Amino acid sequence: MDDRRGLSREPPAATGAAERVRTVVSPAAASGIDIRELRNALGCFATGITIVTARAADGQAAGVTANSFCSVSLDPPLVLWCLAKSAPSKSVFANATHFAIHVLAEHQADISARFSRPSKDKFAGLQVTDGLAGTPLLEDAVAVFECRCEQRYDGGDHLIIVGRVERYRHTDRPPLLFHFGRYCGVGRP
Repeated sequence: MDDRRGLSREPPAATGAAERVRTVVSPAAASGIDIRELRNALGCFATGITIVTARAADGQAAGVTANSFCSVSLDPPLVLWCLAKSAPSKSVFANATHFAIHVLAEHQADISARFSRPSKDKFAGLQVTDGLAGTPLLEDAVAVFECRCEQRYDGGDHLIIVGRVERYRHTDRPPLLFHFGRYCGVGRP
């Protein structure tokens, strides 16, 4: 039987058994794709590291580390990023009118690690200013893109969020990179 979660198989009931066993297999596993090896292969692509921030209507600030960021269009100026649907801050990002993407500098691995873990106040002790619609802005990033949310799309276990860049700034400092499951910089392995 097919369902939205993947393929399920109901093995024949053993003699005298009254219960049914249901096994759910993910679509990737059902297609023969080894999820761990796929993750390793995707790790071959070096990415930059960003912190995405937003503010809920009740004033709650949210921030997450994301390496799924890219330019979509220059005219109009659109960018996108992806958020795991399991993220504790999903409701903030799913409802925020604005968000900011901070491209981290080579020396900001500690900030990336801070925003990649659940925490009551990820912003504690950081210098933060308010951007468009009160979006929290972090200091010292290589680039910051302040965006109005244009679209949200379902993307499997992630939410794809497209934003229109309304304001930005940038520097020429080297960015923080992520490759093969670890942080690295432009000039070092």
